[in-house]
Amino acid sequence: MTQLAMIALGVGVAAAWLGMLAYLRMKTPLERLHVVAFVNVVTGGMFVLAAWLADGASGRTLKCTAMWLTMLLVGSLSSHVTGRAINLRSGERR
Repeated sequence: MTQLAMIALGVGVAAAWLGMLAYLRMKTPLERLHVVAFVNVVTGGMFVLAAWLADGASGRTLKCTAMWLTMLLVGSLSSHVTGRAINLRSGERR
């Protein structure tokens, strides 16, 4: 494995730990929802980057990229729906 791929994996793991610490610090569910979105985007992106750096353009890296992009789409949709439900339960209607 190349040094750059190992650095990308390290950054991904560090972002996950940072997200965990930030999650514990946030007070409201909406704030926590933003932390979860950050972890999904950054750690997934770093792991996909590490796959590309380690293997180059292969079937495995294309599958990893497709899974990450799908996760971004589904994650943003579920975050939006969850945030809307939190707002509705707290009495805020828009």
